[in-house]
Amino acid sequence: MSAGLFLAAAFSVEAAPPPGHPSPNAAMQLMRPGVEQSAALKRTGVALDAIDANEYTYIEVDEAGRSYWIATARMKIVRGDMVQFEDGVTMAQFYSKLLKRTFDSVMFVGSVSTTPGGK
Repeated sequence: MSAGLFLAAAFSVEAAPPPGHPSPNAAMQLMRPGVEQSAALKRTGVALDAIDANEYTYIEVDEAGRSYWIATARMKIVRGDMVQFEDGVTMAQFYSKLLKRTFDSVMFVGSVSTTPGGK
């Protein structure tokens, strides 16, 4: 394995879906058969809030004046960070037992990249 592939594999972390739900990549294939995950549109926004819960980080994102929640593998994120991610699997009326909270919807995404302070 080349050093580049090793590093890419080492830093590629994908969140485990809730029990009984497909992974984001598997769900994307069910929703969009024949479309590669890499072909999904990149989305960007600003982190308004972040909540860590077990292995997940829930991030409230403002994308062009519209706010919504995404969830990904646990990560460090600060309010105001610019976030970039691919479309994932959206679950409506998602209840988090750990947070004892129902989200109107949460998009589970495979990974999120950030730029500090929205720069």
